Amino acid sequence: MSRNDAAPGTVTAPPGRIRKMLSHLYVQCLIAVLLGAVVGGLWPSAGADLKPLGDGFIALVKMLIAPIIFCTVVHGIASMGNARAVGRVSLKALVYFEVLTSVAMVIGLVVVNVVKPGSGLHIDLSTLSAKGLPPEATTTHEGFAQFLLAIIPATLVSALTGNEILPVLLVSVLFGFGLHASGEAGLSIARGIEKFSTVLFTLIRWIMRLAPIGAFGSMAFTIGNYGVGTLRHLALLVGSFWLTSLFFVLIVLGAVMRLNGLRMLPFLRYIKEELLIVLGTSSTEPVLPRMMAKLQHAGASKPVVGITLPAGYSFNLDGTAIYLTMGSVFLAQALGIDLSLTQQVTMLAIMLLTSKGAAGVTGSGFVALAATLSAVPHVPVAALALIFGIDRFMSEARALTSLVGNGVATLAVARWEGELDEERAKAVLRGEIPYTPAPAPKPVLSPDAVPASTHAPVPVAG
Repeated sequence: MSRNDAAPGTVTAPPGRIRKMLSHLYVQCLIAVLLGAVVGGLWPSAGADLKPLGDGFIALVKMLIAPIIFCTVVHGIASMGNARAVGRVSLKALVYFEVLTSVAMVIGLVVVNVVKPGSGLHIDLSTLSAKGLPPEATTTHEGFAQFLLAIIPATLVSALTGNEILPVLLVSVLFGFGLHASGEAGLSIARGIEKFSTVLFTLIRWIMRLAPIGAFGSMAFTIGNYGVGTLRHLALLVGSFWLTSLFFVLIVLGAVMRLNGLRMLPFLRYIKEELLIVLGTSSTEPVLPRMMAKLQHAGASKPVVGITLPAGYSFNLDGTAIYLTMGSVFLAQALGIDLSLTQQVTMLAIMLLTSKGAAGVTGSGFVALAATLSAVPHVPVAALALIFGIDRFMSEARALTSLVGNGVATLAVARWEGELDEERAKAVLRGEIPYTPAPAPKPVLSPDAVPASTHAPVPVAG
């Protein structure tokens, strides 16, 4: 029977519409996340074995993160009118980061003291062991001077081959200022870097087609390895953390958006694909190039985006900030340790340091919590064994909150700097100017085929 002979009353979706819907990356990622949860729940062993799919996808993206940050920051600084503009943008961004991070920590501190998710557990510290914790969590953490020295790479090139964002930012800023001060010679190199970034964004666009596979493997591993049942014992901590993160996004970050003439819910709809990728992979790194492209599309200037967003990945981890205060006080409650207000404020001050420089990858918040506990005498590091098993379920909330926070921060700094096209931003968030990835550039067959203009925009990631 043909499609036209379908029984009366039967509702069938046009195949073309279904294909168009399935072509959207966020739909593919949503389906992948749901399938991963089903596989992990029904076949735990098989689900746990799918972890390499998620790890492989994140590794593919991570290999391009450092050069993309380098190219974007260098070109952004080199194309700015003067060095003072760079310093002004950086200062505004850092002040914003510190204020919002502090607000996030205070909110987490208030919630955990009101809800008291760890009270009544009466855990005996002698029964806990740090043997099952990852090596990073038990490593001795140095003071502030060592933290600063660690930002300086061994060589100019080694910063681009390492795993930390802060050394890349340092090298990029120095190199950008160097090009800015080199006149015509620096300008020609900046143009070459801009063209090189075209290749990087093309590679990212190809890799992002694998995002559903990575999301499927990561979600299957999470459910298969830890099981939905593991949430029962610590559901109050997990639930209160998710609700606190949601409150921070909708109320606090929503207020920041309102102050800048924009609204939060349209912005969340605008970055829904990136949110689903982060939800599936528990990492914000895979969507960094896409977020940079989308924020530029929304009217923020390329230099401001290139400086603010990568810096936010190290200095503006709002989700991690909430997690640090709630996690540390929860552990104290579980062990029956009564922390005074002074002790909690002291821990908060230390967290302002330990939360910096944590990469936007899975587990970085847990390592930051270990760094906090190792720096204060109130709660033993061995207590981390209590929440290690369920940390993965809070990792998604940390990553989602930090991603939204950095997007809002970039728009806010751009507006304060006068580098945000507000009318375009409103139109984009209303859906009147849809985001479409730029097509891959055609190969240059001969020198005569090179366009006369050397200022063509860099294709954005899709």
